[in-house]
Amino acid sequence: MLFELILFFLLGILAGTFTGLVPGIHTNLVGIILVALSVTYLSSTNSIFLVIFIVAMTITHTFVDFIPSVFLGCPDTDTELSVLPGHELLKDGKGYEAVMLTCYGGLAAIIILILISFPSIKLLSATYETLEKFIPYVLILISASLILLENKKLNALLVLMLTGFLGWSVSNFQNLEQPLLPLLTGLFGSSMLIHSIKNKTQIPKQEITNPKINLTKPLLGALVASPLCGFLPGLGSGQAAIIGSTLIK
Repeated sequence: MLFELILFFLLGILAGTFTGLVPGIHTNLVGIILVALSVTYLSSTNSIFLVIFIVAMTITHTFVDFIPSVFLGCPDTDTELSVLPGHELLKDGKGYEAVMLTCYGGLAAIIILILISFPSIKLLSATYETLEKFIPYVLILISASLILLENKKLNALLVLMLTGFLGWSVSNFQNLEQPLLPLLTGLFGSSMLIHSIKNKTQIPKQEITNPKINLTKPLLGALVASPLCGFLPGLGSGQAAIIGSTLIK
């Protein structure tokens, strides 16, 4: 039993490293494949082993995924897209520092998650039936707030409408058993690679430096924004980062 637990734990770390480093390969894709295999080839496998594999893969992916995001997804200085903080550090020659900061944040997030997970579960189980009625209005409010925070609000609104139409159309495709498989591959991989090739960004020589920043405010922002975005559908880490950074300013 112990050997199998360690084996699936290590396999999850390897899988998370692979999905994190290779653009276009997301943990959701591996999860879909794993679910399909669980009713055939892995039907005799204890479900706890699969849970350990998925958890280890997801956590590892969260840490490793920032490496290609910082070094491959950097926009050009003339692009209209907003530059992420990691890209700003990369252009200053501090890409390694950006990756280290994400690791510090990830480690702190795991500790915070352990502390708030049980109270959050108890709170949600007691209030979810009441809050469920207000979720659509909260999502509309947050979406409107994110649009208002952008410099080009019409472009942000157009992107919101296009992504909503994309999700709706894909979910209503006929005779397509796994619509998320090509969708996630295109969104997470192809777009970033095409954008990086198109801009031909000149990345300066990177220096290996230690981060010098006070993590108290960022962690407080994450403590507020992360549970909110984790609870509400349609909101992910990107939205949590924007909301958290807005709260601490």
